[in-house]
Amino acid sequence: MAYDADVIVIGAGLAGLAATAELVDAGRKVILLDQEPEQSLGGQAHWSFGGLFLVNSPEQRRLRIRDSHELAWQDWLGTAGFDRPEDHWPRKWAEAYVDFAAGEKRSWLHRQGVRLFPVVGWAERGGYDATGHGNSVPRFHITWGTGPGLVAPFERRVRAGAARGLVELRFRHRVTGLSRSAGSVDTVSGEVLEPSDVERGRPSSREVAGAFEFRAQAVIVTSGGIGGNHELVRANWPERLGTPPRRMLSGVPAHVDGKMLGIAEAAGGRIINRDRMWHYTEGIDNWNPIWPLHGIRILSGPSPLWLDARGKRLPVPLFPGFDTLGTLEHIMRTGHDHTWFVLTQKIIEKEFTLSGSEQNPDLTGKSIRDVLGRARAGAPGPVQAFMDHGADFIVERSLTDLVRRMNELTGEPLIAEDALRGEIVARDREIAHPFTKDLQVTAIRGARKYLGDRLIRTAAPHRILDPKAGPLIAVRLNILTRKTLGGLETDLSSRVLADGGAPSPSSRLRSSRGGPVPGLYAAGEAAGFGGGGVHGYRSLEGTFLGGCLFSGRTAGRAAARAVS
Repeated sequence: MAYDADVIVIGAGLAGLAATAELVDAGRKVILLDQEPEQSLGGQAHWSFGGLFLVNSPEQRRLRIRDSHELAWQDWLGTAGFDRPEDHWPRKWAEAYVDFAAGEKRSWLHRQGVRLFPVVGWAERGGYDATGHGNSVPRFHITWGTGPGLVAPFERRVRAGAARGLVELRFRHRVTGLSRSAGSVDTVSGEVLEPSDVERGRPSSREVAGAFEFRAQAVIVTSGGIGGNHELVRANWPERLGTPPRRMLSGVPAHVDGKMLGIAEAAGGRIINRDRMWHYTEGIDNWNPIWPLHGIRILSGPSPLWLDARGKRLPVPLFPGFDTLGTLEHIMRTGHDHTWFVLTQKIIEKEFTLSGSEQNPDLTGKSIRDVLGRARAGAPGPVQAFMDHGADFIVERSLTDLVRRMNELTGEPLIAEDALRGEIVARDREIAHPFTKDLQVTAIRGARKYLGDRLIRTAAPHRILDPKAGPLIAVRLNILTRKTLGGLETDLSSRVLADGGAPSPSSRLRSSRGGPVPGLYAAGEAAGFGGGGVHGYRSLEGTFLGGCLFSGRTAGRAAARAVS
């Protein structure tokens, strides 16, 4: 039987584009399949903020941030918490990825035209000891052009390959099976869906118009995770994070359903760390949704008062931007799915950014003038739109009216005004002098010692009940599904490993004894961003897009070497 291509890549997101681009550079012929229409090329990365984890970059050094490979690896280990036999390959991928982030990652992207916003963000600040979770220094580099700006060079390389006759772009091709000839995975079959002209991200038709079958010497799975499939998220929800939420918003389109993971598993691949996942706790209903249950994440500075559903402050160090999964675990043990930010107009103007390319038109559009406009008085345009139209935003002059409307929004009188006023007044007293025992106030003052935070990220400390800083604002926060941290187990060549039985008791971090599934590779979220779980239990942020690029590049290069 003749081959239709050297390699078939399943999934035209960032990892799939990176893998295909590398195969083109090696002169290999590729069929790139995706169930969505062509206008969705780039997948989830298109919608992203474009954040990249870099270590000891020129941008950091200009801001007097002293970073190092050793510090980054310390932070990664403290965050990942690798503790399972299955963490053998994830840990090796983590070592390789931190080397990449501290080494050639920036220069490799720069050569392709990727540029970075000069102010480095400080995500996942931790708040524990030096060997615990979190970034010790700011490392979150924003792509100039956000997600679309990062997708563009890889799309350009793939389309150039198509023009040379090396790439066939096959959209509306939904894979339903992988099969083998002579022991190697070499056949991909599925359904051709009817054409669709829906806008990017909107649900497309699932009407079947035909069938397909293609053969190649190797197959790379880059189909993403499970974040759009709430049923699967709940099925994999770990006990350590409490009871799964009754209501969740979706941070990814509905087609991110995880079905390809099951297909790869049926072909002999091993999935590990199914219970490791990354969901946000600061989700708000999108007043102008694109996909079902479309949620947007608030990227907040450290100043808002974070309250549980009954108006009690979250415990230390669960401040905005410090520990995503620690906050999620706490929330899910309160008996309620939602929490609240309470803040002032002065805080929202400086500290609120909304995640996503469409919520940052100035950065996405590469407009220096519009970026400079963020320094003007008033909330940024997209934030103001949520204040005007968002179902989760409440703006009032008095705390009495604010509490009344908070209870009206949830339909339950969960918050007592006297109790909440006591929380706020106690916090405000800590602002009045240079000393404090309130660690959030300490964190705010510490943040402002970093130039990037002082310039555009952290408001000057002030009393929340100061009328001059008002009006008062309350924001209801929801759980927002996002990333799958586990996935198909892969070795450092991105080859999918088979389930070979129980791990050896001689090593706590030893992989399964199964060897590679011949002909099958995986990258991106489908592979847990490398190895089946490069992040371990938690992420340092800025590592998802980079993980897609690194694992996609690795898979493409390895498959190119393997085919004749």
